[in-house]
Amino acid sequence: MEQSSTAAVKSRAPSTGDVESAHRLTDAYAKLRREIGKVIVGQDAVIEQLLISLLGRGHCLLVGVPGLAKTLLIKTLAETLDLTFRRIQFTPDLMPSDITGTEVLEDNVSTGQKAFRFVKGPVFANIVLADEINRTPPKTQAALLEAMQEHHVTAAGETYRLDEPFFVLATQNPIELEGTYPLPEAQLDRFMFNILIDYPTFAEEMTIVKSTTTSHAPAVEHVVRGSDILAFQDLVRRVPVADNVVEYAVGLVNRTRPQYSSADGFVRNWIRWGAGPRASQYLILGAKVRCLLLGRYTPDIDDVRTMARPVLRHRIVPSFTAEAEGISTIDIVEKLLAQEK
Repeated sequence: MEQSSTAAVKSRAPSTGDVESAHRLTDAYAKLRREIGKVIVGQDAVIEQLLISLLGRGHCLLVGVPGLAKTLLIKTLAETLDLTFRRIQFTPDLMPSDITGTEVLEDNVSTGQKAFRFVKGPVFANIVLADEINRTPPKTQAALLEAMQEHHVTAAGETYRLDEPFFVLATQNPIELEGTYPLPEAQLDRFMFNILIDYPTFAEEMTIVKSTTTSHAPAVEHVVRGSDILAFQDLVRRVPVADNVVEYAVGLVNRTRPQYSSADGFVRNWIRWGAGPRASQYLILGAKVRCLLLGRYTPDIDDVRTMARPVLRHRIVPSFTAEAEGISTIDIVEKLLAQEK
């Protein structure tokens, strides 16, 4: 770290209260990993990224084939955090009101008159699983994405605030693409992370089979409450970051843009549109959370590099040349990071 940047961080040293909160967060993270590990085998990187996104006030897009315990993982996470959980199965006939809620006409027993009453939809929960979000038409997708951005729902001129903390995890099946409505780039940009869930290793799958084919059902304990999560989210915003770390994050995002003056030749050849400023913001937010989870008080460049893959892989639009050559956005991000070593 440069001397001037180090001095800048020291001048914004965390208060005693923030240091104590950071210790509580580190301890809570270790307990969360243990509790989730009672049910979920492996997937350490996925669990870490989910918690980073939650504490960074972001949302996640999970991509993986069926049967990899995505729903079980998210439900277990909600249980350990003592948060309400709702699952929405997205289908082609799903309507926006099926997500946000609708007004119903009912009789008032005391007056005998009829009146409308708003019935809240499943989006009114702390953790919402949008299962196979690309199965539903854009109008319904937009209803959820608006709630994600604004943290409220508007119906018949009334605004209803969503429960806090509010965390959306949307899943996509990368295999079956017939009859789907892919999320446009502008909507993909709303998700902090794109998390890839891969197959377990042979040893992990052995453990999974042994633990799920018996009558034993492990119980997880509540580790933190919703109020604790909100306090940790505020703590993340107060974490100081050195100027050279911010400069690295912004520079990395700028290098994904073919219009950038210093863009590499492969960037101009393989990328049609690069990542926007929200990518830089999420790189820094993710780095802040990661350093706290690991017991540090300020992030470094390695934290930013670790966040680069889930932050950038869904924000880069490959060119026709890249698609013809079989180059994926993951390949592009890996090449960008390899050049920094």
